[in-house]
Amino acid sequence: MNSYRAPVRDLRFALYDLVDLEAHAAKLPGAEHVNRELVDAVLDEAARFTEQVLAPLNGSGDAEGCSHDKATGAVSTPKGFREAYAQFVEGGWSGLTAPEEFGGQGLPELVGAAFKEMIDAANLSWGNYPLLSHGATEALKHHGEAWQQEVFLKPIVEGRWTGTMCLTEPHCGSDLALLKTRAEPQADGSFAVTGTKIFITGGEHDFTDNIVHLVLARLPDAPAGTKGISLFIVPKFKVAKDGAVGERNALRCGSIEHKMGIHGSATCVMNFDGAEGWLIGQPNKGLAAMFTMMNSARLAVGIQGLGLIDRACQNALAYSRDRLQMRSLSGPKRPDKPADPLIVHPDIRRMLLTCKAFAESGRALAMHAASLVDLVDKAQTPEARAEADALLSFLTPIVKGVLTEASVECTYHALQCFGGHGYVREWGMEQLARDARITTIYEGTTQIQALDLLGRKVIQQQGAGFKLFLGMIVEFCSANVAKPELVEFIAPLAQAAQDWQQLTLDIAQRVQSNPEELGAASVDYLFYSGYVSLAYWWARSVAAADANGHSEDFRKAKRETARFYFKRILPRTLAHAASIRAGSDSLMALDETLFGLG
Repeated sequence: MNSYRAPVRDLRFALYDLVDLEAHAAKLPGAEHVNRELVDAVLDEAARFTEQVLAPLNGSGDAEGCSHDKATGAVSTPKGFREAYAQFVEGGWSGLTAPEEFGGQGLPELVGAAFKEMIDAANLSWGNYPLLSHGATEALKHHGEAWQQEVFLKPIVEGRWTGTMCLTEPHCGSDLALLKTRAEPQADGSFAVTGTKIFITGGEHDFTDNIVHLVLARLPDAPAGTKGISLFIVPKFKVAKDGAVGERNALRCGSIEHKMGIHGSATCVMNFDGAEGWLIGQPNKGLAAMFTMMNSARLAVGIQGLGLIDRACQNALAYSRDRLQMRSLSGPKRPDKPADPLIVHPDIRRMLLTCKAFAESGRALAMHAASLVDLVDKAQTPEARAEADALLSFLTPIVKGVLTEASVECTYHALQCFGGHGYVREWGMEQLARDARITTIYEGTTQIQALDLLGRKVIQQQGAGFKLFLGMIVEFCSANVAKPELVEFIAPLAQAAQDWQQLTLDIAQRVQSNPEELGAASVDYLFYSGYVSLAYWWARSVAAADANGHSEDFRKAKRETARFYFKRILPRTLAHAASIRAGSDSLMALDETLFGLG
């Protein structure tokens, strides 16, 4: 009973009115042909595929889940998933943004991000399989040798093979300094990779004949810690340098996890027992190569959160318009009916508007970040690439951390709109809530994103990206301060930006005398940063809707949702600022032996 309709109109607004896709494409060598007509056609076909092929499999895939054959290690995906992947490949979607020299279509990552939002909203579990292939494509494109790109990258772009990212081990979680998987050099230039990796999305499945694992491991003479990690290409079936596919490699799926959500996504324990692999990049520099893949995946998971917010909002809105419950406090709104629809009640509107506000501003933020991926890769000057990289590095943990946390909040709000029916499986809302929960965990938990944002991107890098983004806000506010139709947004946005800057300086000073202040402030700082960032995009959205000839209803919807955001959500920054200024004392004072007493 849970449906999905791709938000093509608002995606077009984000792509054309906010990010200016055509001007963006003109800056990218090889993408000059990308125009609105082409992208409109892509969006329309992407909407058809996600609505008609993927969305109908979401509920059934959750109910069936994946199965694992202990005898062979084989994994079977839910009914219809494999066939949907075949349609995905046949439609050329697997190479949508990949370089043409490797068989892709070379469209901007900005266009790919729009398609990805539709995939994740339609069927998050299914979308996890091509997600890691995209990351593998990025890693091989930037770090692979020519023969590796020919032999491994092209089949992934074609969709004949898929890729994975193998980092985590049973004992180390996110702390890769503890990694134990080892790689022994062989006479032919290959390496024998041995170890166990856990939580490997798509580590085994029935979509393709071969799976290309990118595996972190240590060489025999590697230094301790993260400085001694290398990256290896380890295929399910051995592949020679001339591309010939050989026998089954010495690896297999030992089990699959039984999870809270994303049941249609195979989360595997992978055992490597001297499996043949090939070094990618430089020895002991694997983490840098893996971060190319990981940063791509972090943005992608942020977009997963966005997709779930939008789908949950769509269904809650439809239900709230239809379901009759009680009368409006100000008098009957549907006197011809025995009760009024849920949507007349203020708190139902609060939940729906929260979902709408996060979805639309989150979409703008995510599309902006995706445009920066293009500029980092293809901007025509080193200075432009460096500036885009600094800004993207700063925004990535915000996109990942804040949009996924918002997806948990919004899927629960949407479920709540259904009342008891939301808790019942047939309506599909409890699945969205369960699926959303993982997005705050994999590819770096919210806490990891927060430490990365504050510790690395702000303090260690002296706020390079922060200053750029703050400059964008200040410039926008200065350009629009005299416009009466925007003053209700410009004034609080300018104040929030000023407060954000001062709060950042305050934290940096306190961290110098007490390092614990970094950990104590980081998550609150992440949320604070996210709320201000989304406020900026809401102000931009109102201005763009007014300026570009949209209908009165469209402009009014943007303006009223922006007002809700500024009055009801942006003030959350006050609580986060208070928590930050409270410092670390109340967190660290209680002796750990006393936690269980009370």
